[in-house]
Amino acid sequence: MNNKQPMMRGSLEEIETASIDELRAVQLRRLRWSLAHTYNNVPHFKQKCDAKGVHPFELKSLEDLKHFPFTTKQDLRDTYPYGMFAVPMDEVVRIHASSGTTGKPTVVGYSQNDIDTWADVVARSIRAAGGHRGDKVHIAYGYGLFTGGLGAHYGAERLGCTVIPMSGGQTEKQVQLIQDFQPDIIMVTPSYFLNILDEMERQGVDPRELPLRTGIFGAEPWTDEMRKNIEQRAGINAVDIYGLSEVMGPGVAMECIETKDGPTIWEDHFYPEIIDPNTGEVLPDGEYGELVFTSLTKEALPIVRYRTRDLTRLLPGTARPMRRIDKITGRSDDMLIIRGVNVFPTQIEEQILKVAALAPHYEIIVTKNGNLDMVDVKVELAPGANGIDEAAVIKELQHHIKSYIGISTKITIVESGVIPRSEGKAKRVFDHRKG
Repeated sequence: MNNKQPMMRGSLEEIETASIDELRAVQLRRLRWSLAHTYNNVPHFKQKCDAKGVHPFELKSLEDLKHFPFTTKQDLRDTYPYGMFAVPMDEVVRIHASSGTTGKPTVVGYSQNDIDTWADVVARSIRAAGGHRGDKVHIAYGYGLFTGGLGAHYGAERLGCTVIPMSGGQTEKQVQLIQDFQPDIIMVTPSYFLNILDEMERQGVDPRELPLRTGIFGAEPWTDEMRKNIEQRAGINAVDIYGLSEVMGPGVAMECIETKDGPTIWEDHFYPEIIDPNTGEVLPDGEYGELVFTSLTKEALPIVRYRTRDLTRLLPGTARPMRRIDKITGRSDDMLIIRGVNVFPTQIEEQILKVAALAPHYEIIVTKNGNLDMVDVKVELAPGANGIDEAAVIKELQHHIKSYIGISTKITIVESGVIPRSEGKAKRVFDHRKG
């Protein structure tokens, strides 16, 4: 249990305490503007609407959004680099882009108003995590074209925090500066924070003795088991921030410190839907499916019904009236089909973390033996777990995976430090069946 509790300061914005009716009225007004703005200024979107026979003036209610076409990552690639922008280039003050590891990068642009909105929602997010003016925020997200570093940076400054713009990498130096500068909050991917904790332990530094009280973790799916592991090892509150560059960047949704029950979507700027990933049908709140977002206030790159590929469900608001998303179980394009069973890497991670002798550093290697899918899980021993009965640990993990997920696996246990470390998003899966 973390005893370094956040100091709750600062009043909520008016929209954070609005009634559902007031929130829906704001959304409808802004949605009408956003659809018209996109239709009138993005020829690619106009063509898709015309082909579908829909027009922005036909939107009479929020439910009518289901009649409009989806936007996908492929749309952004087909119009690369600036074809989805809705303002002249002289009004675009910043460009970000995805890594483009699976094709052309997706390019996003921001007007000055967009940058201000982004800073506002990230500031709101840090405050929801218990942050306040005067906190020192250590940012270990990567800076550059990736939205994480600069998105977190501008939001922390907007809240009045002192920013330590470390970026990713240089893990030994990360530990040194965390000791020397004594930040209250760290913003980083959960997988890289695990590397920082490993380095602290290697240096004999007890993270629980540091002033660090909150970790704001995002950019990749992580489980509640991972949260427990991080909170126990570091003595901090671990909360989830959600976002993606095509919709804005970090700060689309944020877990509130008082409940830690899934990220609250800032629905005054981002309208969510859940759809059946196969049919595109809109599903009711509470049902699992693919998360879809429409921006309500973006100028340079408005986005309508963007298919995130993230699989989750919408839940009622708790700490705020706005709806929450459940933990992201995975991405539809990350899902492995193993002998007919749908498997997400986070499901295997959850089982690994149930075994005390194992560390949360692992790789999943999928191959084919004739017509049979074969899964090898390579996982590290936890520090100090040498001398354990390796065969018993392997049997325990195989049993958990078989019982909870339904697949048979080969388990390979390796020494601590063998699995390659990531300075950003961790690569966990190597599917050698493809190609």
